[in-house]
Amino acid sequence: MRKILIVGAGQSGLQLALGLQAQGYAVTLMSNRTAEEIRSGRVMSTQCMFHTALQHERDLQINFWESQAPKIQGLGVSVAGPDSQRAVDWLGRLDGYAQSIDQRLKMAGWMETFAQRGGQLVIHGAAVSDLDYFARAYDLVLVSAGKGELVSMFGRDASRSPYSEPQRALAVAYVHGLGPRPEHPDLDAVRCNLVPGVGELFVMPTLTLSGRADILFWEGVPGGPLDVFQGLKDPAEHLSLTLDLMRKFTPWEHARTAEVELTDAGATLSGRYAPTVRNPVGRLPGGGLVLGVGDVVVANDPVTGQGSNFASKCAAAYLASIVEHGDRPFDEQWMRATFDRYWEMAQHVTKWTNAMLGVPPEHVLGLIGAAGRLQPVADRFANGFNDPSDFENFFFDPEKTAAYLASVGGTAA
Repeated sequence: MRKILIVGAGQSGLQLALGLQAQGYAVTLMSNRTAEEIRSGRVMSTQCMFHTALQHERDLQINFWESQAPKIQGLGVSVAGPDSQRAVDWLGRLDGYAQSIDQRLKMAGWMETFAQRGGQLVIHGAAVSDLDYFARAYDLVLVSAGKGELVSMFGRDASRSPYSEPQRALAVAYVHGLGPRPEHPDLDAVRCNLVPGVGELFVMPTLTLSGRADILFWEGVPGGPLDVFQGLKDPAEHLSLTLDLMRKFTPWEHARTAEVELTDAGATLSGRYAPTVRNPVGRLPGGGLVLGVGDVVVANDPVTGQGSNFASKCAAAYLASIVEHGDRPFDEQWMRATFDRYWEMAQHVTKWTNAMLGVPPEHVLGLIGAAGRLQPVADRFANGFNDPSDFENFFFDPEKTAAYLASVGGTAA
């Protein structure tokens, strides 16, 4: 039986551990927190997982909360005009529903499931020196802990990482009591509110520890009016600031917040990081090799909502590569080929995300505007969140955009 060590218990690490466990591998999972510490801690993300990523969970039969979580059937975009009213507003329909499940709930549950199924769970914050010792006992070591010392083993790939500094300041609040959306009260959707030159507000339904809730997520241009959460410790102050900014920049969303309250004491999060692609293979001091997983190797800004999706897709791609490799050694050539298999998918979301962080070119503004007049454009844009490779066909190139709009009877004007 092949022995595999996975360091990090997030979406990619746990999904991969459970998948390998089901295939008969002897898996050891290292986490710096217990399941209960995760469950009682601070929110970790703004995850909204689309159809393909959800299907990976269904394939492993670990979609434990699917019947409870809201079924997100659409993705809407609003663009604020100079008077803080909506200049653009539309809703695209998803071909397959999306879902958001608080990672405190999911990761704690998955970790307990892994242990109940006989997996070896080690609660220990691993350093490089620890891996140097442990690596000798395993056929393969995978690192999926996207923060801290271990990430330093994986050098930044400058050719694939155009930004060296954070491009957004992030602020998250999970809330109960958000009023129904008047535009589509009976349909759950993620709403992307774009405030040109300032940032973005995302609003999405989720399942949290206390049931159904909504996530209010500001992404602010660094140094701008939304970049005011750094160092803020008090959750109530965080929520108050979130709502004040909604009143100023997205009053149509603020109108729904009269009865809003935080879901729990750990319901807020703020921070920033530079979008980075890293070299996938890390070399330990003793000469051993480790393979990076998920955010360790491809960390995109959450402006396109792809973090948990591509953590899931990475885990699925790595699982297939490991199983297909049989009893052969997991050498550097295999590690790089395994990452390349994943990068074939991930390159599209990295290109799209980095484009969305910049000033949108005229043809993209025209495309977003056209979606308000042409439902097929809105639907295609929405479904690109499930399959970002499709943006290559109609989003990046002005000529392709024009040709696509012409094909559906519209223009970018």
